[in-house]
Amino acid sequence: MARILVTGGAGFIGSHVVDRYVADGHEVTVVDDLSTGKREQVNPRAEFHHLDILDPAIERLFVERRFDILNHHAAQIDVRKSVADPIHDARVNILGTIRLLELAARHGVKRVVFVSSGGAAYGEQIRFPADEDHPLNPISPYGVGKVTGEHYCFYYQAVHGLPYVALRYGNVYGPRQDPHGEAGVVAIFTSRLIAGEPCTINGDGTQTRDYVYVGDVVEANAAASDLARPVSGPINIGTGIETDVNTLYRLIAEATASSAAPVHGPAKAGEQRRSVIDPSRAARVLGWRPRTTLAEGLAETVAFFRAAHGR
Repeated sequence: MARILVTGGAGFIGSHVVDRYVADGHEVTVVDDLSTGKREQVNPRAEFHHLDILDPAIERLFVERRFDILNHHAAQIDVRKSVADPIHDARVNILGTIRLLELAARHGVKRVVFVSSGGAAYGEQIRFPADEDHPLNPISPYGVGKVTGEHYCFYYQAVHGLPYVALRYGNVYGPRQDPHGEAGVVAIFTSRLIAGEPCTINGDGTQTRDYVYVGDVVEANAAASDLARPVSGPINIGTGIETDVNTLYRLIAEATASSAAPVHGPAKAGEQRRSVIDPSRAARVLGWRPRTTLAEGLAETVAFFRAAHGR
């Protein structure tokens, strides 16, 4: 049993990770400012604190709980918001991360699991799929923040002896994803098709992403949190499979039994054309592989949204 702090544990991915930690018998504390997370998603067997990660009160938790693991999911995740307000993005994603790493080093945390990005960090890829040695060329403040967070993790490990793992996620999808945000095309399409509303594809729809199911991401977090496993550094958590938006829409339409055609709108300025990451290192060092096919994951997601819509 480990004592674990999960920041962002009321959010889409973080709440699933909390559920797994609780099921495994860990003592879990959740910190979330509820800017995007939902209180009702927090496992009732976890201790919840409504706090900003930069709130000075958070240090009391480190002192009192003596955490073994910091799992840092809290973030400003909207790429477009990061472009519109890079200062706010840096406050949350850079200064917030530094604050937590400082507290973790000061109060004896044994490992940090830092959530990074396998899309935004690499920018426009020059190799497909991208492995962890691919150049880091982020083209958004969000991506810059995630890369900077990784550099600070490396610094705290090298100078302060604070071990870390940086999980570079692909495009995570699944139950509890917010259909009203910018970062969840699967949730947006699924929710709208179930409700009988039109869907808009930005541009020609040939842009690709590496879609990884949230249940598989949870397994990666569990493996990265095993203190008996000597692992550190960046690890891609994806499938190694590219799926374009047109194909994704067709699969979701089939899963929702919808015959509606999508509407094509203008392409988003600066959007990456192709993004796909190589999960080979995760297999080697974590024993992790994606188990859920896109069709299986979409079926689970559709079932969740049907229940949410009462349909």
